[in-house]
Amino acid sequence: MLAVLQREGRISNAALAEQLHLSPSPCLRRMRALERAGVISGYRATVDRERLGLGLTVFVDLKVDSHSEATASAIADAIAKAPEIVSAHVVSGSADLLLEVVVPDLPAYERLLFGTLLVLPHVVDARSNFALRTVKAPGPLPV
Repeated sequence: MLAVLQREGRISNAALAEQLHLSPSPCLRRMRALERAGVISGYRATVDRERLGLGLTVFVDLKVDSHSEATASAIADAIAKAPEIVSAHVVSGSADLLLEVVVPDLPAYERLLFGTLLVLPHVVDARSNFALRTVKAPGPLPV
């Protein structure tokens, strides 16, 4: 069920039930149970970044000078307010956070870098890696 829903989020319950060889009522009950359990957290459209004019994807390594709950919370709050940051992860290794940023162009990224990222509390370094081409876009989870 999850594989089908990840591939075809707008599929009708009747069509989903048919693909899963279930009747519609049990199919809907299973889907609602997955939603209530938080396994299915929402539905969304996949949008083409370039056709929207968002042609630059940047992966940013952020380094912080202090590790505390207050620092993490302040950074998380600021990241949540920046729509250009489409994903953020606390990571191990030379960086502390890995951000995926989507912007129209280099000047837009420069504004985000200097106006948002480098003024975050306790951020001491930002390293930018520019995507040249997407080989595999974010997609369904392996269920």
